[in-house]
Amino acid sequence: MQISNGVKFQENVPLKKYTTFKIGGPTRYFFIAKTKQALLKAVKEAGKRQLPLFILGGGSNLLVSSKGFKGLVIKIENCKLKIENCKIVAEAGTSLSQLVNFALKNGLTGLEWAAGIPGTVGGAVFGDAGAFSKSMRDVISSVEIFDAKRNLIRKLKNKECRFGYRQSIFKTLHQSKARCRTGPEPKQSFWFRENPNFIILSCELKLNKRDKSEIKKEMRGYLDYRDIFHPKTPSAGSIFMNPRGYAARELIDICGLKGKRIGGAQISHLHSNFIVNLGKGTSQNVLDLIKLIKKTVSRKFKIKIKEEIIVLE
Repeated sequence: MQISNGVKFQENVPLKKYTTFKIGGPTRYFFIAKTKQALLKAVKEAGKRQLPLFILGGGSNLLVSSKGFKGLVIKIENCKLKIENCKIVAEAGTSLSQLVNFALKNGLTGLEWAAGIPGTVGGAVFGDAGAFSKSMRDVISSVEIFDAKRNLIRKLKNKECRFGYRQSIFKTLHQSKARCRTGPEPKQSFWFRENPNFIILSCELKLNKRDKSEIKKEMRGYLDYRDIFHPKTPSAGSIFMNPRGYAARELIDICGLKGKRIGGAQISHLHSNFIVNLGKGTSQNVLDLIKLIKKTVSRKFKIKIKEEIIVLE
């Protein structure tokens, strides 16, 4: 579909090939934004047409409904990187692997923990991605956003982003289904955009100098860990956040759910906080496993575990 400012939306594009889960039906409209300018044009056009909008990064930490999405999905691929002394400015579409390697190349430390994590900078900022007790909020100086409601670009300082464990001003947890559909008795609680008018464009990271060989050695340790303990079968990464004082995977293990299968989805034998797609898994298969895990953990430990992933439907 051709739109007024010269940007063309594709129609009925299957989303499963754009997610690490390899699950997802077609989106009504689809656009790949290779530059910040193209991203802004597409976002503004979505606003004019009152289209539901979803910004897609690397497709990790995401479950897309097998029925698809009745709106516009913009896949960000704007990936410019700039460096000044110990500061890196990374556009939202930059992959975390690109960013980590760029920091290594320039002898900057602070991102070693992100080695091997799929996804983009925008997604990592959105959900305060982290591992091994470190996260994006530790290194972010500011985030550049487009405020679609006010039609302006502005910067938010670290504190203004309200970062917390796997959350930010861009993302929060509400007692409702995906896309904030309310009802008298919601069946699930999923993350969604608290401020849908805030579109992440780039972020500035403040790092420190370190010997490249030491950076590389630390990165190798994290990569080796992921190679041993994380499944290679398609997944969305960790499904649940760790409740205070516990590891979600340990609770799931003790419940005897490791390897449990529903349809084409299975709780991973390698890491039980991962649900994997065995090839023909559907979003409902995954949701049924999530429901089973939450119910079983709650019954056995009286602990309510919360989803880390986003559900788009």
